[in-house]
Amino acid sequence: MSTMAAAKLTLAAVLGLLISAACGSIASAEPRHGLSVFGELKYPADFQHFAYVNPDAPKGGRMVTMGTGGASTFDTLNQYILKGDAAQGLDFLFDSLMVRAMDEPDAVYGLVAQSADVAPDGMSVTFKLRPEAKFSDGSHLTAEDVVFSFNILKEKGHPSIAMTLRDVASAEALDPETVRYTFKGTLVRDLPMVVAQLPVLSKAYYTTQPFDESSLKPPLGSGPYKIKGFNPGTDITYTRREDYWAKDLPVNKGRYNFDEIRYDYYRDRNVELEAIKSGNFDLREEFSSISWATGYNIPAVAEGRLVRVSLPDERPSGAQGYFLNTRRDKFKDVRVRQALGLVFDFEWSNKKLFYGLYKRTSSYFENSDMKATGKPSPEELALLEPYKDKLAPEVFAEPYTPPVTDGSGNNRDNLKKARNLLIAAGWKPGPDNYLHNDKGERLTIEFLDFEAMFERISLPYIENLKKIGVDASWRLVDPAQYQRRVKSFDFDVTTQRYSLRLTPGIELRSFWGSEAAKTDGSYNLAGISEPAVDALVDKVVAAKSRAELVTATRAIDRVLRAGHYWVPHWYKASYSVVYWNKYSRPAVQPKYDAGILDTWWYDQAKAEALASGKPMAQSQEPAKP
Repeated sequence: MSTMAAAKLTLAAVLGLLISAACGSIASAEPRHGLSVFGELKYPADFQHFAYVNPDAPKGGRMVTMGTGGASTFDTLNQYILKGDAAQGLDFLFDSLMVRAMDEPDAVYGLVAQSADVAPDGMSVTFKLRPEAKFSDGSHLTAEDVVFSFNILKEKGHPSIAMTLRDVASAEALDPETVRYTFKGTLVRDLPMVVAQLPVLSKAYYTTQPFDESSLKPPLGSGPYKIKGFNPGTDITYTRREDYWAKDLPVNKGRYNFDEIRYDYYRDRNVELEAIKSGNFDLREEFSSISWATGYNIPAVAEGRLVRVSLPDERPSGAQGYFLNTRRDKFKDVRVRQALGLVFDFEWSNKKLFYGLYKRTSSYFENSDMKATGKPSPEELALLEPYKDKLAPEVFAEPYTPPVTDGSGNNRDNLKKARNLLIAAGWKPGPDNYLHNDKGERLTIEFLDFEAMFERISLPYIENLKKIGVDASWRLVDPAQYQRRVKSFDFDVTTQRYSLRLTPGIELRSFWGSEAAKTDGSYNLAGISEPAVDALVDKVVAAKSRAELVTATRAIDRVLRAGHYWVPHWYKASYSVVYWNKYSRPAVQPKYDAGILDTWWYDQAKAEALASGKPMAQSQEPAKP
């Protein structure tokens, strides 16, 4: 994954916390300590800690990092609304009713809630809260706060949150320690898990503070950290709360070990690279292939003082690419979109620019069993046939896969095919060597970005587009302008990465749903509005088994790939991490997360050895999931 592909829209991380789908199998008519999808919970009711933590990890020290959000600025401390660019790390401030176990595909266990009771018909869920739960000002966290949080997020929160909560009819405080959510409609499988992971906000605090406004006032939360200080767009520091009410709960044992966590912001990734090598901050996840391959050939790495390590990443690799904004007339013809895909020469880019570190992405569900392969199965056909007259014939054949070149840079055959597709779509050659429509308008395409490092990747692609008569250009804007333009869909082409879960569900509406295509701030950047996709997303949400879910996602994958809504990029199934050798980590890495800020700790002995300036042994073998 590239830096640009890391979640450019900060709320994507929030939605990742909100949504871990549940299904009918969790309906139990009796309280449970956790919820899961399609199977039993790994951890029993009396578990002491997650298997991927060190329960005896020492507390202390500081971690200064860049974060992984691909962010280079911030101007608000409210990440739950559309306005502003939120700071990284704000999730540390808030608790939820339940939290993910990162070694299971989708299980959650009690935090603020000690139990969850899903009705046998799945139309409601009741949570019993822990009476000891408190906000950082000492006030009690009650069912009224939970109800308030739901109402304010649904009414005034980010459109993608509101969309996710559409079928949650109500939340009711039955008593100070009991809250019941009631659902509507038939696609309710996900909803117990969705509401279990909503952040709990203080009703008293937001009675005096406007929720729906961008703000730099540190909000009141109940989580393990609070904000110590910040400089907008430059840095933000969180300090661990010694009085955190939930620090000894099983879901938190061995976690949140740093006394301080600071996120620094750089607008230039080359400056950032030099800063980590100079010791100006502690840890960086490296997204640039050229930096990973050539940027760390320094004595500190050879001497083991600066550690360079690849950690396994077993999550689906997601969908990264250039997304084409079909709200604009020039991209409405699928032949135009297909032509743009033919021009991108991944093999040359991987050889010349990426040092062979990546594999080509072809699927929206890359590196998972949800990826479509071969011809549709009978089960897939049963889902697709009702829409046959509205779908491209390619949907019912082998799924579309990007062409493979020899990597020499001689991509003439694909360029010729692309030009012919554009001409067939009505774009005719003009005397200026560019293609024009019937109105005489030139085919122009602007690639929008906010990071200079992506120029070296986009410019060769742009040069190839010019060869076939497309007036293509690359535009670099500041991060704030970029966010405004992307949220309002004011672009031709931009880069994004969808980080999909192992058990996707209701969040797919925000990625590919017709309603999302019309909703500012959604993740449907391409403007996909297909009745078949909407119906297939509903099939995913309604799936009662893993097999049903996989069938539906493969059918969606076929439709999306045949629609050519993107020019797919690349992926690798690992985290590339560089850090100064003063930290230790558990022997077992969580299977579906790097676990860095969550489970690592400051190692005083290593810090002293590092300070001596002498060569050090490598920290430890890469953790195994």
